[in-house]
Amino acid sequence: MSHSNRSIVKMLVMTLTAFVVTFSGCQKKDDRPTVALVMKSLANEFFKTMEEGARAHHAEHKDQYHLEVRGIKDETDVTQQIAYVEMMMAQGVDAIVIAPADSKALVAVCKKAMDAGIVVVNIDNKFDDDVLKDKGIKIPFVGPDNRKGAKLAGAYLAARLKPGDKVAIIEGAPNAFNGIQRKAGFDDAMIGSSMDIVASQTGYWETDKAQPIAAALINEHPDLKALLCANDSMALGAVAALRDAGKSDSVYVVGFDNIAAVRRLLKESKILCTVDQHADKLALYGIQYALDILAGKATPADKETPVDLVTAETLG
Repeated sequence: MSHSNRSIVKMLVMTLTAFVVTFSGCQKKDDRPTVALVMKSLANEFFKTMEEGARAHHAEHKDQYHLEVRGIKDETDVTQQIAYVEMMMAQGVDAIVIAPADSKALVAVCKKAMDAGIVVVNIDNKFDDDVLKDKGIKIPFVGPDNRKGAKLAGAYLAARLKPGDKVAIIEGAPNAFNGIQRKAGFDDAMIGSSMDIVASQTGYWETDKAQPIAAALINEHPDLKALLCANDSMALGAVAALRDAGKSDSVYVVGFDNIAAVRRLLKESKILCTVDQHADKLALYGIQYALDILAGKATPADKETPVDLVTAETLG
């Protein structure tokens, strides 16, 4: 290449570079924050409702923030949920709103996110206080008092039983704070009403795990009067077991979450009651709180959200 041609190429490169720099500088910078919603199993209708509520809120407020949504395939896939948090960190999101699958195992990765300058808000299932203290961090919890909600349902059941009646509890995952609190709420109501809690076993939040447990309890305790389930997915498993045993009309079932499938069964008297923690709004509370913290309008602190008892009568 001749000297003159090299000069022309050099001039063209310099001109192009200047154009790119100028064009980039003229582009409007998008300063909207990005909020990542990281949930538990999207196979659970509760979290699908949560996702739909979050997306609807974002559709109405696109001028305020960007939204990323991730959900694991099943309730116990803690490793995948950790990977999603790390993925959101790598993408440089401004805030992470998380419903952790495990109250202890997700704390470390959320601390990493906070150390990277990301705002973290905990919803639905509260992080373990001792683990937070051990890590030297505070993560605000925005969510319901699960113990209060379960006690409401248990008290409604107790009014239909007599002291000494046999009941059993199908718990959520043993490493989930909300599962522990719901069991405690059921215990509060049953012990306070002098019921006989003959068994308490975990169904790990899932229908197909709860159904054989319920079937075994029904077989072992033929005079069982009620099954208190820590979420509606497990309540569906209990209903199926009772149907198979021909006991749909002789054993009460209590749930928690107020999913659509359970509302139908409430009207059919297959489930006595459930508890609404407003899945469609729960993510919104967390997202809005994260946005307020990012904007300097709020300082991190726990915020309790509503729980309501749902029965056939309240559905109308």
